[in-house]
Amino acid sequence: MHFSVGKLLIACLLIPIAGCKTTDNSTDNGNEPSTGLGHLVISEPLAPNFKKEVALARISEFLNSSEVTDQQRAKAYYDRGLLFDSLGLPSLARLDFTRALRIDSSMASAYNFLGVHYTLLGQFQQAYESFDATIELEPSHQYVYLNRGISLYYSAKDKLALEDFDKFQQFDVTDPYRAIWRYLAAMKVDKLEAVKQLTKHRERIADDVWARQVIDLYLMNISERQFIEGLTKGVKSQSALAERLCEAYFYLGIFVRQYDQPERALNYFKLSLATNVFQFVEHRYARRELLETRLMLHKKKQQLVNNELSQESAIQ
Repeated sequence: MHFSVGKLLIACLLIPIAGCKTTDNSTDNGNEPSTGLGHLVISEPLAPNFKKEVALARISEFLNSSEVTDQQRAKAYYDRGLLFDSLGLPSLARLDFTRALRIDSSMASAYNFLGVHYTLLGQFQQAYESFDATIELEPSHQYVYLNRGISLYYSAKDKLALEDFDKFQQFDVTDPYRAIWRYLAAMKVDKLEAVKQLTKHRERIADDVWARQVIDLYLMNISERQFIEGLTKGVKSQSALAERLCEAYFYLGIFVRQYDQPERALNYFKLSLATNVFQFVEHRYARRELLETRLMLHKKKQQLVNNELSQESAIQ
């Protein structure tokens, strides 16, 4: 799932830097996942983008100029942060967003991106403060509600996360990703109500929107095998395939984990990461899901050990 950032980066690459303006496997009965990976679709990982690398060099050169104003410098740091972020260099991106804000503390989008990176680090309090600053500066910045919702979701503040996802969905009720993230949070609050609302939201989404298949998978309208078999439908390039698989395998990982199959979930999250679609929400948080799935496996194994010890004690 990628919103406005990609288009903004392309715009930066096509015009001179001084004028670059950025704004912001299956089942037999179709009801549960199987124990195998099924007929997987694999894409080539996205290669480094030459144009972005050139733009990165141009911005760095521009920043070294002695004639740069503070406003231009702040903007350039922000733009370079976007490029670092899209190239999978989060530490450098975070550093540039911070530099931009030190010069111009009114950059709402820089606070938003900084909040995302704090979330990825697990520094949730700093993330909340960054998102709150974004909202204070720009209340109509809709993606801050997605990003703060995700931060709240991963810090187990499920009801607050659901409130933010509700706000984010109200901006566009025809977007399947908004319905999906709302559902993921709602499942931790009330499973039956979550399914009911997702069924309702599904009807607002056009049939030809691919991500509606994710909703159909979660609602058990299609099987895991059918979902995987439909991954290449309408895809016309390797880059488009990588983007789709980045999303698909992330949501598949969450799906199979719901059926107590953490080992398979790990494989799906790894496949999502292997696409190298760094700027997608799903790629950002696939590593977080890997961590949570490994913790789930550890608890599962520890429980088995404890059960065996209890049985041995009972026999003695």
